[in-house]
Amino acid sequence: MIVGFDYGSANCSIGAWINEKIELIPLSENSNYLPSTLYAMDRELIAEAVYNGLPEALKAEFSHLRSSQLMRAKIIRHELDLLIDETTVFVGQAAIDAYLEMPEEGFYVRSPKSFLGATGLRAEQVALFEDIVTLMMQHVKQRIDQQLTAKGLNTATHAMIGRPVNFQGIGGEQSNQQAEAILTLAAKRAGFTSVGFLFEPLAAGMDFESTLNKPANVLVVDVGGGTTDCSLVKMGPELMSNIQRDQDCLGHSGQRIGGNDLDIALAMQGFMPSFGSGSAMLDGKPIPSNLFWNAVAVNDISAQRDFYHLSSKRLIETLINGAEQPELLQRLLTIQKNQMSFQVVRQAEIAKVALTDSPVHKAELSFVEKQLTIDVSVELFEQAIAPSLDKVSQLMRQAMNSLDDQGKALESPDIVYITGGTARSPAIYKQIAKVYPQAQVVVGDHFGSVTAGLTRMAQQYFKEA
Repeated sequence: MIVGFDYGSANCSIGAWINEKIELIPLSENSNYLPSTLYAMDRELIAEAVYNGLPEALKAEFSHLRSSQLMRAKIIRHELDLLIDETTVFVGQAAIDAYLEMPEEGFYVRSPKSFLGATGLRAEQVALFEDIVTLMMQHVKQRIDQQLTAKGLNTATHAMIGRPVNFQGIGGEQSNQQAEAILTLAAKRAGFTSVGFLFEPLAAGMDFESTLNKPANVLVVDVGGGTTDCSLVKMGPELMSNIQRDQDCLGHSGQRIGGNDLDIALAMQGFMPSFGSGSAMLDGKPIPSNLFWNAVAVNDISAQRDFYHLSSKRLIETLINGAEQPELLQRLLTIQKNQMSFQVVRQAEIAKVALTDSPVHKAELSFVEKQLTIDVSVELFEQAIAPSLDKVSQLMRQAMNSLDDQGKALESPDIVYITGGTARSPAIYKQIAKVYPQAQVVVGDHFGSVTAGLTRMAQQYFKEA
């Protein structure tokens, strides 16, 4: 079976061509989507879980590559008094639930895709991300194979995987190759025999193209959880059957900025003042702002490492003794000691979604301090995310820096097609629409369009391969 696989920064989804139409296959009990999260009782247990899910033919090689991790996993199981078959690693909503139950323990990763193109990763860090992605893909493949066989269909063997135009803004093509290599290896270890890649905005555009009845230059703006990608694409009914679409792709741009960054920006500007950001010491000196940034920068490994280091704990304790409002910094210390950064940013994400339908949202942070709530308004949200949306606008203009068939510069697209989970917010898509006011603006399926496009193109790609 050929499938389209959107391994997203926020969610994963899979599509298949069934009964002459695209069908998204449920990845959890009540949803077609699986949150891109993983929680392990201990990091060393991840390699063990991957090993247990491998086909027999791959176990010997993996055991050799991860011998030290597998040995340490046995020791960890003994230390934690775990049964030999007890589940120790969780994926999706189960990972979120496990983390919220034990935030100060274990190993939690949200949006691992955001890290795959990171520069300067050591070999052991690359290996860890290979295992994280493999484990998530194993979970997804097992889930979809069960449903496909229940329908009397073959299991999934060929996967067209979506990828951003650029995994990492500063790493260039080297970062893209590193990320693709991790995804390819993980997919093969999960049981897919053949893998292809397609730019996510192109995938979203291919699905939208099926609704057009005349040619158009379409600027696809895909604002995902971890990246924003823009593609200017020539579309039309007469182009849909073409296998090679390179000549129809007039321009691309992409950067690692997405919904996670908006959540972090809102947490920083909307929440951190209640934790001491912007306050002062008794001698009038400001409190260092990097403490608060590190507290919410959950997509920055080094920032999180610094925040949870013993030196940060000692610094906050010192600041409390000389602060004008020590009770605020005491809350920051609670976050630091109990490793609550993800919980705080999660509340910012909830606020972002709630502000789609309401002008004000009361964020609940009682896990830090009893009865602590913070009012978040649409105005505050718009102010917090303005720098990020300016970057999205720049990416749109960068993709539009192209020429038409006659070699003339294009001043505006005919259509701006907005997709991606982050684009659900009116504050976001209204700002995007302002960049090219003369163009028709279409807000697409926020989650399913990329998966549908990947599934559609996969049928042609693997048929020709």
